[in-house]
Amino acid sequence: MPKKSYDNLIPSWVEGELRLAGTLDSRMISLLRAIEQSGSINQAAKQMGLSYKGAWQMIERANNLAPKVLITSATGGSKGGGTNLTAAGQSLLKLFTRLEKQHSKFLQQLNRSLADDPDVQLLLKRLLVKTSGTNQLFGTITGIQTSSINAEVFVELKGGEKIVASLTLSELSQLDLSIGSDVLLLINATEIIVVTDPDNYILSARNCLSGKVIRVQHDGVDSEVAIQLQGGESLAVTITQVSAETLGLKLGISTYAVFKSNAVILGAIPQY
Repeated sequence: MPKKSYDNLIPSWVEGELRLAGTLDSRMISLLRAIEQSGSINQAAKQMGLSYKGAWQMIERANNLAPKVLITSATGGSKGGGTNLTAAGQSLLKLFTRLEKQHSKFLQQLNRSLADDPDVQLLLKRLLVKTSGTNQLFGTITGIQTSSINAEVFVELKGGEKIVASLTLSELSQLDLSIGSDVLLLINATEIIVVTDPDNYILSARNCLSGKVIRVQHDGVDSEVAIQLQGGESLAVTITQVSAETLGLKLGISTYAVFKSNAVILGAIPQY
């Protein structure tokens, strides 16, 4: 039981579909299983979400490629009549079922070994993170300053940029963050201000990242501006089209992405 629970926690770094001879895949085998259970191509096609013609085309292709005929059909009109798997078809089902189990075990073993590899953790674990946040950045915590209520977390991006994020002490404890932890940073596009000449402003925002405009897209009301940071990562910013035109934003122009520390949402990256 503990082993099963551990396996469920292992991320699927490697996935793969079992396919025989480049054609016989799980979809084809599922169709054959459905035919064996129902005795009807028409019923099997409905179970698979296929048209009757589409199911027949798959079967004909499999029959032509196989060394022996996989199914036999008795006459019965447009509905397909009675259909049964031949001995060769049943043998193919048994073979594929056995290979599916071996294939699944192989992938489990491979993913288990990768889960213990620190290089894989570093390179691939971030790809498993799925969020609705417009901007997703990854970094490493380099410092934490706490007060009686709040905490400031200092994060360094892979390109060297520094970001400050504010959160409560309870949130810090709940996320179990510490110096050296890898974290996900979420920043909504509407929380970022675009500034082209920061020297002429006194900014209260803690974060001011320099970059250049790599995309500007207008929709008649708002504009989405993509700013590439010096380290190579990019941020999407949503401002009004009037603001974008006033700032003279265009491709290649140097600019700054400015946002407050409480605009940053931190996410802890689980360790496997």
